[in-house]
Amino acid sequence: MSWTVAVAGPLPADEAWQRYADLRRWSDWSPQIRSVEASSTALVTGMTGTVRSLGPTALPFTVESVDAAARRWSWRVGIGPATVRMEHAIEARGDGCVATLTVHAPLPLAFGYAQACRPALHRLTS
Repeated sequence: MSWTVAVAGPLPADEAWQRYADLRRWSDWSPQIRSVEASSTALVTGMTGTVRSLGPTALPFTVESVDAAARRWSWRVGIGPATVRMEHAIEARGDGCVATLTVHAPLPLAFGYAQACRPALHRLTS
């Protein structure tokens, strides 16, 4: 099952993309992310690492694709049946941008995570 959330904000698209592209900044705009440990501080295809959220467990992730020119990227995060695939995009819209997140997971997980990410997308685009 897939669930998509889109949030518009006043930040220029290139600035919002830089917030995605630098993993050291993820916890600045995403309240559910406490820390990230990865094979790179820059978002690149094939990188791996762990992301620590609100719970006690650090979840493994793999970045599947990055297209910086199009400001799009995707990754898999989680363990076993709780693994989620997410696609992210930033599009210019007027003076600001729109951040889109598509979550691919079993329905309750996809819907719940997409809704939980809405505040983070607001912070990402503001």
